[in-house]
Order: sequence, then structure tokens, then C-alpha cells
Amino acid sequence: MTIALYPGSFDPVTKGHVDIAERAAVLFDELVVAVYDAPPKRLLFSTEERVELMKKALSHIPNARVEFFTGLTVGFAKKVNADVIVRGLRMSSDFEREFEMALMNKKLAANVELVCLMTNLEYEFVSSSLLKEICQLGGSIDEFVPEHVAAALKEKFRR
Repeated sequence: MTIALYPGSFDPVTKGHVDIAERAAVLFDELVVAVYDAPPKRLLFSTEERVELMKKALSHIPNARVEFFTGLTVGFAKKVNADVIVRGLRMSSDFEREFEMALMNKKLAANVELVCLMTNLEYEFVSSSLLKEICQLGGSIDEFVPEHVAAALKEKFRR
């Protein structure tokens, strides 16, 4: 049985994230979507909120589960017995960052492989940070995030 780990901050989850999870779930026996508890960036949603938003977004994928983690991704991969780390790539800058992380992760956990999935063209330009900015400034984000995520974002900025 091959277990894949799809880590990220998911602040918030986008349709691009869901697309990568759906495609990874077809490739592997089990997909663990890991919400990073304390990324080195300012978050809009708490860890608990991000986990719940992701769980709802992926509820249609029977072989996927959502957990949160702290510390090194490869450490969490070992904890859940993941053989593979899945990452989505949108553009060349993503590739450079992922390549650098992959080399370091290979040194830290030689038996964990990296699989990168290219983002579908319709989500190539979508990023969580851009969507937060668009929503905060009153723009529509409905086509880029699941419905429940759009509602949660709008509620955050209403406060």
C-alpha cells in the first residue's frame, strides 16, 4: 500500500489544491493531506479552521484524510508511513523552490520520494494570498475556491 502526503498551509484551500488532491488520490492508495500548523507566514485562518475547511473540500475523496502537523514535513511523512510527498507546481518559481526542498528532504529522508503534479491551466495563476487580497478588496473569488471556503473568507473580512 502506497501512502502519499500532500502538505501545505492551505490558507485557505483553493480549487487548485482540491484538484491536486483529487489527482493524487487516484495515483496512491491513501492520501494524507497535512495542514502545516505553524508556517513562517501570517495566517488568516487558524489551524483548526484550515483543517475543517480542507476536510469539507475533500469529503468526496474516500481514500483521503486530513491532519495537521508541526515540525519537518519529512518527519511527519515518517510518522504516517508515507512513501511519497506530493506537491503541486504552478510556474517556474514553484519548481525552483520545490527542487531545493526536494534535495534537502532527500538528505533527511532518503526513502521518501517526491511527486510533483502540474497544476491544471485554469488554476495556474491562483494563489491563496492573491485570493485573500481579492476578497478583502471586495472582488469575487467564487470560481477559485469551494463554496464553503468563499463563505468563510467573506466572513473573515466582514469582521
